[in-house]
Amino acid sequence: MNYQYGNREFSITRYPSSTNKSLTAWNAADEYILKYIDENKTNTKDILIYNDRFGFLSLFLSESKPKAIIESKSQEKAINQNLISNNVELKNFEFLTPFQDLKLSVETIIIKVPKSAELFRFYLEHLSEVLTANSVVICGFMTKYFTPQILEIANKYFELAEQTLALKKSRLLILKNPKKTTKASIINEIKLNDKISLKQYSSVFSSKNIDYATQFLIDNINLKETDKKVLDLGSGNGVLACVIKGKNENCEIHLLDDSLLAIESSKLNISGENIHFHYNDNLKEFDDNYFDFIVSNPPFHFEHETNIEIAISLFEEAVRCLKRDGHLQLVANKHLNYKTHLIKIFENVEITAENEKFVIYDCFF
Repeated sequence: MNYQYGNREFSITRYPSSTNKSLTAWNAADEYILKYIDENKTNTKDILIYNDRFGFLSLFLSESKPKAIIESKSQEKAINQNLISNNVELKNFEFLTPFQDLKLSVETIIIKVPKSAELFRFYLEHLSEVLTANSVVICGFMTKYFTPQILEIANKYFELAEQTLALKKSRLLILKNPKKTTKASIINEIKLNDKISLKQYSSVFSSKNIDYATQFLIDNINLKETDKKVLDLGSGNGVLACVIKGKNENCEIHLLDDSLLAIESSKLNISGENIHFHYNDNLKEFDDNYFDFIVSNPPFHFEHETNIEIAISLFEEAVRCLKRDGHLQLVANKHLNYKTHLIKIFENVEITAENEKFVIYDCFF
């Protein structure tokens, strides 16, 4: 889809793509950010961008050679895809992770406010050591998603936090005059049981406790004696891998997640020669017929979107990676009705447990 601003026009697509035509690669908050920068003649030298999911802002600010903070493999691929397809020089960009020291002073920072307030706090904590008295942080969000907690977090780090007027149902939060703050912990500890506690970065899904779906899957996990090579698909903090290792410490266990924060969290909890971490959004790196068992609590929320297409595509890939006598087990909310999709992929789909909210499927050939 094409978008024109001023004398610049780009074709911007989503990665991964979606059959839902109502989902676009930008929203009104992105547009508002560009408008604000233009009208206020904002200094864009050494500009830093957080949560630019598909590269909309990176494209339109490409002449300023922005630095983008990348926290998921799909985000990295999306931005690269849109830069290349629009013939924008990749050398104009620097991609950083939230774990890299910024090592520079920045005056202009853009943040597309994420759904997770803890992730927003993570961003501001990451920034805190390189802000100057002249630094301005431009935070864009759709008005319906704004919460008082976002403002509370902003006020911890900045003396001035002002909201703009609404434009096309979006607003900006402009942060100025950074405070001198004591470095805050970005790691939470959560308890699985009396024997196992887990650590994870506070912005990772279910950062204060083990979510109910995962706990239900743990209580009903179907690890067989013959399951020697196991993949935790969408591994999060690695809790399922930890449980599997506890049941059979000789298993070769692979953890895969699109989120860098999730992968780094799982490294805090599990280690060993037979433990392997994969920061990726697909299964292309794995050989055919490799795994005996794939287990998953698949994500279906992507920011404010509900979308199971990505999970379904991963299950389609899982067929290639599973041995012929292997199986895939997953937990899902009942209302998502995964079975209608799974029976198109696997010869056999069994419901092995269910309660009022969740259902566990075991899929095999």
